[in-house]
Amino acid sequence: MSVVFSLDKRNFKPPRPKGDLLKDVSISLKGTNGAMVILIHGMTGTPVEMKSLATHLNKKGYSVICPVLANHGEEIWILKRSRWQDFYKSVRDVLVNGEAKDFKGPIFVSGLSLGALLGLLLADEFRDRIHGVSCLAPTLFYDGWNTPFAKYFLPLAYTPIKHISYFKEEPPYGIKNELIQQRIHKYYENVKLGDIDNVGQYGYPYFPVTLLHELQLLVKYITKKFPGMRFPVQLIQAKDDDMTSVKNSKFIYDNIGSEEKEIVLLYNSYHVVTADHERGLVAEKMEEFFTCIMKKNRP
Repeated sequence: MSVVFSLDKRNFKPPRPKGDLLKDVSISLKGTNGAMVILIHGMTGTPVEMKSLATHLNKKGYSVICPVLANHGEEIWILKRSRWQDFYKSVRDVLVNGEAKDFKGPIFVSGLSLGALLGLLLADEFRDRIHGVSCLAPTLFYDGWNTPFAKYFLPLAYTPIKHISYFKEEPPYGIKNELIQQRIHKYYENVKLGDIDNVGQYGYPYFPVTLLHELQLLVKYITKKFPGMRFPVQLIQAKDDDMTSVKNSKFIYDNIGSEEKEIVLLYNSYHVVTADHERGLVAEKMEEFFTCIMKKNRP
């Protein structure tokens, strides 16, 4: 990744939201088996990256919901001012005020990257309603083979410079599948910092360093809670994850208080396991995990 600095005045003036470009890509599918899965996309991502999982699970009978995280779909000047609590509220609202409010059957959660951490928090808060969590490429720290920037630029997240700093996404964009990678590259290669026309399809080409700071705050908060978490947890990660190594999943596995837990390694994917070569395998492993939990909980 390269680092871009911008002194645009919109970095400093509170912008007004212009409307959510992602309002048409949120996912809501009704199922037939009496169970529900809440999917959570990654930071600067979109529900589109969860579409394959949603389709597979819905065909197996699950109701599936994937909300848009707070301020995703807005201009980057708005997104950059988000706090991790704003993202969590987007997911929490599904249970408290949204489509899952009155759902009576088993509810499962699965999130990608940052979404995995939000899923763990949701299950911890709503232990009486969430039956299990599947964490996909969970992100506690950036230590993948394509993140040499981390060692030198992560300190920016703890300085005022974070307000004018952005990481520009570069190949392979978390995707090993060359066709998908080329499609993303065609859009990302020449896009400007403020361009968001295709955010709904490809996510944000630039990653505000302010959000990196928020991720670090979330990690500090959630790791303290790991020992008290007792619900079933599945961890799925690519062995060659370009953004976050398997150490992330292993750290959660070793520190979480859950007795029922497993790690599933993938060997032909990078970070965005929900859209890469093994997305079908990811869906199958998730379904097996959820089915096993439901069988154990049957009266």
